[in-house]
Amino acid sequence: MAREMKDSGIEWIGEIPREWYLIRMKACILQRDSGAWGNEANGNEGDIICLRIADFDYPKFKFKDTDEELLTKRNYNISIIENLLLHKNDIVIEKSGGGEKTPVGRTVIFDKSYRAVYANFCDRLRCREIILPQFMQYIFVTFYTNRYIWNYIKQTTGIQNLDLTAMLDSERIALPSTIEQQRIVNSINTYCTELDNVFEKTRKSIEEYKKLKQAVITQAVTKGIRGDRAMKDSGIEWIGEIPEEWYVKKLRYLGRCQNGISKSSEYFGVGYPFVSYGDVYRNYQLPEMVTGLIMSTDSDRKNYSVIRGDVLFTRTSETIEEVGFSSVCLKTIECATFAGFVIRFRPHGNELLPEYSKYYFRSDIHRRFFVKEMNLVTRASLGQELLKKLPVILPSLKEQEEIVNYLDQKCSAIDELITKKEQYLSEIENYKKSLIYEYVTGKREVPCEAI
Repeated sequence: MAREMKDSGIEWIGEIPREWYLIRMKACILQRDSGAWGNEANGNEGDIICLRIADFDYPKFKFKDTDEELLTKRNYNISIIENLLLHKNDIVIEKSGGGEKTPVGRTVIFDKSYRAVYANFCDRLRCREIILPQFMQYIFVTFYTNRYIWNYIKQTTGIQNLDLTAMLDSERIALPSTIEQQRIVNSINTYCTELDNVFEKTRKSIEEYKKLKQAVITQAVTKGIRGDRAMKDSGIEWIGEIPEEWYVKKLRYLGRCQNGISKSSEYFGVGYPFVSYGDVYRNYQLPEMVTGLIMSTDSDRKNYSVIRGDVLFTRTSETIEEVGFSSVCLKTIECATFAGFVIRFRPHGNELLPEYSKYYFRSDIHRRFFVKEMNLVTRASLGQELLKKLPVILPSLKEQEEIVNYLDQKCSAIDELITKKEQYLSEIENYKKSLIYEYVTGKREVPCEAI
């Protein structure tokens, strides 16, 4: 027989079991602490492991299973270490970062045995006895995956900041007894483990296709597509030989670089088109219609314009792996400006086809250059002077066009396979999201023996 339900009076929760009660999120939290900046250590010589947003394994709602020696270490004052030390079942929430489409607010549970602290873009939450940490974690997951989190996010120049205080003060959640909480957690864990296994296999398959795509691009833009031909040493260790008639120039001799616009949060959301960090990071070529808006002046739109042929690079991130990603403008975006966390390279002359730039600057060879040359402090940052040193391999314009036509065909076929698998991942995530929501709001009942 179905159990008796009642209206919670909260739109996103809906009906809950009659015996459940409502409580503010804040009342469930015993302790909340912010992370702190630390100095990046050389090699493995830092005081302690510092877990970052990059270490989140969000599909599993915990930190990644990474070997301790591969994790980032930082140097802290000893008193800071003691205050930030993570305890088992602490909840770590992402409070800064993100993009205009992917909100901050992801949460993970600390379930490791090693000593670690957490980075400055996170807060740490500890729960009161009335709620199990994993049950609270699944409530945060529901709040995030159903995007209610957007109500508490403020957007600045390409960075989001979560108003966690307002969220904890304002939001109420539905709470059963701790015995029922445990049954719910056990059931969610069982289902999620099965779904995560399928998800992980599919994700690995997607990564293999992405590696294949990168290999095809890198081969084409460094060796060409004309088969056997005379080769010469490029003079660049990580590139090796290139076709004899090709030549190499540093980026500084092909155009000029400029950092993007910087304005405070009240300028965003209305006005003229704005190319964000996310637009650059996610796309080989910029969307013709960007979703970001900014109140910009005539002078802004002149100085920070985005025209055909421009190559935009991500210039700052938490990790080197996310710095130096490029996106090319193939059609001028009228009245647009671009984000302060981006560098614009504008070619002069006619040595680079924009369509060739789309593939060349997104190839793997640049990752080797940036990783080798860049210094990581608390955030990785790509400066103009380093970017200007980037070697650019230049075939003739005719051969650039041949390479573009070849890569358009090859990459389109690979992208089609990736898209199908990503759709399957989306289906898994949506099912997992709805499952967790139904359990933590009491709409799906757990058998009493599930403990």
